[in-house]
Amino acid sequence: MPFVTLREVLAEAKRGHYAVGAFNTNNMEIVQAIVEAAEEERSPVILQASQGALKYAGIEYITAMVKAAASTVSVPVVLHLDHGTSFEQTMLCLKHGFTSVMFDGSKYPLEENIALTRKVVEVAHAMGASVEGELGKIGGTEDDISVDERDALFTDPAEAEQFVAETQVDALAVAIGTAHGPYKGEPVLDFERLADINSRIETPIVLHGASGVPDASIRKAIETGVQKINIDTELRQAFTRAVQKVVTERPQEYDPRKILGPAKEAMKEVIKTKMRLFGCSGKA
Repeated sequence: MPFVTLREVLAEAKRGHYAVGAFNTNNMEIVQAIVEAAEEERSPVILQASQGALKYAGIEYITAMVKAAASTVSVPVVLHLDHGTSFEQTMLCLKHGFTSVMFDGSKYPLEENIALTRKVVEVAHAMGASVEGELGKIGGTEDDISVDERDALFTDPAEAEQFVAETQVDALAVAIGTAHGPYKGEPVLDFERLADINSRIETPIVLHGASGVPDASIRKAIETGVQKINIDTELRQAFTRAVQKVVTERPQEYDPRKILGPAKEAMKEVIKTKMRLFGCSGKA
């Protein structure tokens, strides 16, 4: 079916008290795994491309692959830019047919982040697209910071209220204790902060860095107001394990289809499991 916007799928998720999975893609097998899993689970789905993915595959290839995949299924599909860091990049993605973009201005002071995000929102909304903003720093798992420093990087609930009111974003990514990449230990999420943010805004909340977060914490995050959950690392890990298994057990294998096919199936299982956990299975 034709692409839908982030606003549409997250509005339904908020009404239904579930979250929609946002899965990062870099190549054809990942795109196929995501849309096939969504169709089989009857789930809305968000396919997102990071700056790294666009650099690796090219925006033309990413867009064409996701459009082709969406045309083969009957569930809602969103094409989303993950962590766009410039106005120019977000505009390029909108020009190529993305129905949603994330402008990540979290590195800027609050007022500058608001001004830059609002500029993206004005154009995107005029084009019928959605915008995700970010407030607070969602770091990598290698960041060596103290508890006090860690807390200072988290999203301030009062600032979140101001940010949403002044930018009119369609979704807000918050920092409550998750991180990008594989975790060294179990992440501890600040649910009290999340509840405070949720009580102040009506805008759907996004959880980045959810790969490796325990299922119980994911469920509690959804109960506390999260409607979009990003998964990338666990897909990469499933892909790599499956490829390693093939080349280890059949070192003479040279057919890419026989090497990458099992990787696609492994990713599908991860995605379907996440969709059931998020509560979006059967919601298409």
